[in-house]
This record gives sequence, C-alpha cells and structure tokens, in this order.
Amino acid sequence: QENQNLGTEVVNVVKPYSPTISDAFKVKETPSLNDSVTTQKKPVRYSIFSVPAASTFTPAKGTAADVEKQKRLKLYDNYVTLGFGNYTTALAEFYSNWQLSRTDNFGIFLRHNSSQGDIDGVELPTDYLDTQLDLSYSSFQRDIAYDFNLNASHESINWYGLNPNETFPQDVKDGIDSKQSYLSFKIGGGVALEDSYLKQARGTIRYTSDRFNTSEIHAKITPQIILPITDYDFLVDVDFDYLGGNFERSYLSTLTPINYGFLNIGVNPALVILKDDLTLHLGAAFYFGQDLENSDSDFFIYPRVRASYRVVDELLIAYGGLEGELRQNTFYDFKEENPFISPTLSIAPTDQLYDGYVGLKGKLAGNVGYNIRGTYKRENNRPFYMLNPYKGASSGFEGYEFGNSFGLVYDDLSTISAFGELKVNLTGKTSIGVNATYFNYSTDMLPQAYNLPEFTAAATVDIAFTDKIFAGASLFFVGERIDVLSDTFITTLPVQVTLDSYLDANVYANYRVNEKVSIFVKGSNLIGENYQKWLNSPVQGVQVLAGATYKFNW
Repeated sequence: QENQNLGTEVVNVVKPYSPTISDAFKVKETPSLNDSVTTQKKPVRYSIFSVPAASTFTPAKGTAADVEKQKRLKLYDNYVTLGFGNYTTALAEFYSNWQLSRTDNFGIFLRHNSSQGDIDGVELPTDYLDTQLDLSYSSFQRDIAYDFNLNASHESINWYGLNPNETFPQDVKDGIDSKQSYLSFKIGGGVALEDSYLKQARGTIRYTSDRFNTSEIHAKITPQIILPITDYDFLVDVDFDYLGGNFERSYLSTLTPINYGFLNIGVNPALVILKDDLTLHLGAAFYFGQDLENSDSDFFIYPRVRASYRVVDELLIAYGGLEGELRQNTFYDFKEENPFISPTLSIAPTDQLYDGYVGLKGKLAGNVGYNIRGTYKRENNRPFYMLNPYKGASSGFEGYEFGNSFGLVYDDLSTISAFGELKVNLTGKTSIGVNATYFNYSTDMLPQAYNLPEFTAAATVDIAFTDKIFAGASLFFVGERIDVLSDTFITTLPVQVTLDSYLDANVYANYRVNEKVSIFVKGSNLIGENYQKWLNSPVQGVQVLAGATYKFNW
C-alpha cells in the first residue's frame, strides 16, 4: 500500500470458454479384482451334542368350555288376567290361540275394563265400561297368505262435565240422564300373493251406533299392485273409501236430522328406487271425492314423495318427504279420541294439502338412538273439538245439553312443529326413551286452534332387574289448551277458557312366580291431580291396580 504505482498488465484472451459434457458409455466387461486382502470364505459346520432325557410328564386331554345357556321360556297358547283396583276398577283379559294345522291358526281375545268412577267434586255419575272381543283366522300357504278378523266392542261413559260456574237445582241434576253407550262391529281381512302383480289387498267394513240411534257405516278397500321395471319397482296403491251415517238431530234443533255420505276413490302410483345408501319413493296421489248427500264432487292431487340417505352408515341418516291425503273423518274415530262428543256432529273429510318434513336419525355408540324432525303441514277443513253451548237448567233437555259435551267446528289450519326423540338401551335390560314436540298453529277463521296443545313431552323407562322381576315408569306432559264457554241464547258472550297443562306419572311392576303364574301392580296418575284433559271433565286421581296372569295350554 505504500507503493502507489502498481503498474499495468495486459491479458490476451485467445477464445471464449465453452464447456461441454462427454458422452456416457457402458462398461462392457466386468473388471477382475486382484486384491491381496480378499480371501476365500471357509464353510461353517454346526453340530449338536444330543443327550436323551427321561420325562414323566403326561399331557391331559383338552375339553371344550361349557357355554352357560339361559333356560328357554316355555310359550303357552292361552292366558287369563284378572286385576282389581281403587275406584272399583276391574280388569279381565282372556286370550287363546289354536293351531288348526301347520299353516292355519285361529285366535280369540276378550278384554274388559270398567270403573265406578266416584271422582271428587263431580255430582253426576262418572262410571265407565269398555269391552272388546276379537276373533281372528290366518293362513300362510306357500304362494298365498290371507287372514280374517272380527271385532265387537261396547263402551259406556257419562257426560259428567257440568259447568262449575252454573247453579243447577237439585231436581234438575237428579233428572239429568248423562249416560252414553257406543256399539261397534268390524269385519276385515287381507290377502298377500307371491309372484303376482297383485302384491296385497285389504278390506274392512265397520258399523258404529250409540244410545241415541246414531248409525254409521265405513267401508274401505286398499289393493296394492306391483310392476317390476328393470331394477326398480313401480307400485300402484288404490283406495276405495265409503262413509255413510246419520244423527237423529242437530244440537240446535230437534227437528233437523243430520245425514252424511262420502265416497273417496284414490290412485297412488309411485316409483321405488333403492340404490346404495339412497332410498327414494317418488309418487303422487289422485283422488276423486264425492259428497253423496249434496251431490257435490271434486278432484284432488297430492304429492307422495319420500327419501332417505345414509350419510354415515347407521350413525347418521337424513330423511324427508312431502305427502298429502284426503282424510276421511268418522264418528267412530271422533268418539275414540274424545268420548264426550255429542250425537249431533257435522261430519266431513279433511283435505290435507301437504305435510312436508325433514329430519336426521341414527344410532350413537350402538345403543343410543336419536331422531329429530321439523314439519310444516297445511290442512283444509280440519275439525276442532269445542264445548257445546249450555242450553239452560231444565230437566227437559237431553243429558248432553248442559254444556257437558263437545261438538265440532272446521277451519283451515297451518302447523309448524319440531320433534326430538332419544332412546337408550343399557346392557339389554334397561331401556330409556324421551321425546318432545313443539307446535305452532295458524288458523284462518277461528281465533284459536281449540283443544290443541302447543307442547307435549313423554319419558319412559323399562328395567329387567332379574329374569323374574320387571318394572317400568312413564311420564307424560301436555301443555295448555284453549276452549270456549257459551250458550245458545246469547245471554252472555262466549268466554275463552285456558285448560291448565298437566303431568301424568305412571309405574308398573311384574313378578314372574313361575312359568305359568305372574303377578303385577300398576299405578296411574300418581301425582294425584284431577286434571282436565277436556274442559270441565276431570280425570280420576291416584289409581292403583293389582292382579295376576295365568298361562296354560289346553
């Protein structure tokens, strides 16, 4: 650095540098290895020094382990049950089955349930009676199966729900004949065929009458035809539904009888597709409905679509549908749901435009099942129960004209509902189930959806403690409902009444003494509340029933 005069140097470039890659070539000969270190491998020999040893061990022969089997319960063809409880309640049942041949069977079932009532705070009789007789015959052949059945029933109740806000003279109360009785006879049967386009057909005819000369005939025939189309089935359901009946009078006039008659004919073609995890039911329903009394007819078309898809095997199944129907309302169905109806009803079918629903269901951990569903339904001419008007304190009226019976009103109804259910099966001996449903109603003309609750819930549990002891419990909750109190003379304005929600708790226990004899005890409405399922008609309080069952063969 001290010498700043470094000088200069000249570099001459002859040509620019151009690198190249030589061609690769394969060595065609294996080179010989000449290494003084490499030596030839010597063979290795192994030898065993064998010495005989004396043994005194003798192996024992193996035996199969025994599987502990439960003793198979012997099945009996007949049984008799007798039970008695408070409120002078009596229960009797008899069942018998005869195997006429290898393919044919005949059965009989007789059931009787009655009580003297005696509900606290009720001044009219509250006794009831229900007797049922069923006869059945069935035959299962190689290519055909058919059955016939006959049902006869007799039911007796009282219109005991007097308005507690009204004052009735004693002579008027003594003169009220609140008894009502129902008689019903049904004949039915069905046939199922193998290797035939007519897959099955069923038919029933029922006659219903009461103490006030009401009569009704309901006949229904429902054949089903199946037509295989390539890999899928094409189903055609046919529905012939006839209803005819009469009441001696209307509620407002003794001189005006009520006659009704309806004929509904429906055809429901549908294509059923089963493919992997998908199931589709694509169809529609075409109905011709005729009002025979008024010579009026109409034509209806309804969707009939259902689908389900296994998203994750049995864990998650998605399903949905859109379905409609022309529903035939009958006097028999009304009295089964509400026995306190008056024999003065206006009967008409309901046009259910559609019932759309979507949901998820499945199983968790193999023993927990669930189901959740949302629904939107639209119904035209939907019937509602409403308390009949009170006509006045006169002994000249019929037993159902004191504001103690129910009539029908019709209106169009839209319903949104949400349903949830959970079922648990523990160790195969304990099962638990809970469900709840919420409803939201919208009517067209009526101010309320009368006698329909906005919320219902239920819970059940069944336990098998041992092979001989079984027990269970159930709990039912029904939310508030709305009805109306009024009279025909318009002396007071109709009053809207809210029925309180109620909780009904029930238990049962069964002890099997031996193969033939078992004893049981049942408790109902254990909370003890005389709640009102229908306005002014309280139910019995705590009910206890005990009895025994005997099984036998002839």
